[in-house]
Amino acid sequence: MKLLDTLHRWTGGLIGLVLALMGLSGTILLYEHLWIGLPGTGDPLRGDLPTVAATTEKLMATPGAQGIIYADERFGLLQLRFGKEAGAYASQSGEIVTRWASQWERPEIWIFDFHHHLFAGDSGEWVIGIAGLAGIFFVITGAILWWRTRKTFQLRLWPKRMSRPSIVWHHRDIGIIAAPLLLISVVTGTMMIFRPFALGVVAPFGPMAETAKALDPPKFKGGPLADKPDYTAMLAEARRRFPDAEFRILSLPRGPGDPISLRMKQPSEWLPNGRTSIAFDAATGEVLAARDALALPSGAQAFNMAFPIHASKVGGLTWRILLTISGLAMTMLGSFAVWTFWFRRPKPAKRPLKKAALASI
Repeated sequence: MKLLDTLHRWTGGLIGLVLALMGLSGTILLYEHLWIGLPGTGDPLRGDLPTVAATTEKLMATPGAQGIIYADERFGLLQLRFGKEAGAYASQSGEIVTRWASQWERPEIWIFDFHHHLFAGDSGEWVIGIAGLAGIFFVITGAILWWRTRKTFQLRLWPKRMSRPSIVWHHRDIGIIAAPLLLISVVTGTMMIFRPFALGVVAPFGPMAETAKALDPPKFKGGPLADKPDYTAMLAEARRRFPDAEFRILSLPRGPGDPISLRMKQPSEWLPNGRTSIAFDAATGEVLAARDALALPSGAQAFNMAFPIHASKVGGLTWRILLTISGLAMTMLGSFAVWTFWFRRPKPAKRPLKKAALASI
């Protein structure tokens, strides 16, 4: 048990700050649709084909446009993508509301980048993934260590004093209360970073090889991008194939021969941007393939539920409040763990002089 306690303290001291920042940034992102504050964010969704098609044709004619994230019921603006960091918000009638050349001009974008990549791309994802695995270790070992002292449990939202014993006591008791929510947040977050870990989590729902194959994006080979793609015809064909689905993301080819991709969300899908997709030949607009997310293997469908649970895209206000509690608890637990480990460590006890040493003086 002493070894477990030592491992818990050392990993908390080393990784706690990352987890605290993940908890804080994640909590802020839960409410981004409320604080962006641009005109049109609260507009009702207009998902009819004529409106969406006209807006798409207008926005994709903008020089440098690479794709569109369509409005939804929570956020009434479309996001137009121009390149690595540049973009714009537009109304559902196709009027540009605001533009930016760098992510630093939009707080919701750089906070999202920090939460997912630590501003370091793939390397940052690895750090977050390792911190997520450490977070799972914290929850499990913390529950084991708490069991020894369960009779002294006291629920306090804040430590009684800012001394090390009081903080450790508070850390232990508030941690056991938040443990179930923390476990859900950390597991679902880590699933989106480490595919082998995710496959292990959803293994009870179906064979791992089948799930992995279903999650791999299909590869197609088409012609070069046409000068004026017929987006209206593509959207009409997509609506014919999936009449109840919402248009979510339109993306131009990333490289030569890649298709134009359209993602859609069917009513039964939890993922906010859906996994139902259609690939169009960039030269002719013909359908190369269509994927029905509801026909995917059970393991893949279970994996697609991780992000909606993690980001409170399902469950309404109740689940968002619970995730807020989880995020704030992670922020508090992580920051206090670092504080007590590095700045409030107990002073080593002075060793008494041996009698022999005293006799020789």
